[in-house]
Amino acid sequence: MRASDPRGDEKEQFQYPLPPEFFPPWALRQGKEWAGIDEFSLLVRAEEITAKKLEVSYVPLPADTWGFHLLRGNRAAFFINSKLPPLWRRFALFHELYHLLEHRGGLDFWERTATPLSSFEHQADLFAWAAVMNEWSTCWQESTVEDMP
Repeated sequence: MRASDPRGDEKEQFQYPLPPEFFPPWALRQGKEWAGIDEFSLLVRAEEITAKKLEVSYVPLPADTWGFHLLRGNRAAFFINSKLPPLWRRFALFHELYHLLEHRGGLDFWERTATPLSSFEHQADLFAWAAVMNEWSTCWQESTVEDMP
């Protein structure tokens, strides 16, 4: 799908993934705990879990970068691509949240482990999908034309 500006000029091309055909039980369980939560409540809850002060910034990033997070001391910041549509910004935030909650070793750990980075990314995607699935289903249903000729 392409996002374009009001003048009709092509700006960015995002590749939007389809939901997985299968969710492992852990993803459904963990995603359900976060599903439907507003951003403020998400940050409050994540701060309670991590004991870090969290903030979210929506910034323009290249189309192949949906988001990332940085940690420093007792603070963490999420940077989410502001060019993404709202649902996909939430997806990116949940993806990064999962990394913060479950992949605490960071890049240094990933470079020393036998587990490929793609596996960590896949886990974060599964969690994000489980957290936004109801929202995605609603958006999908609302955008589907039922009475096509």
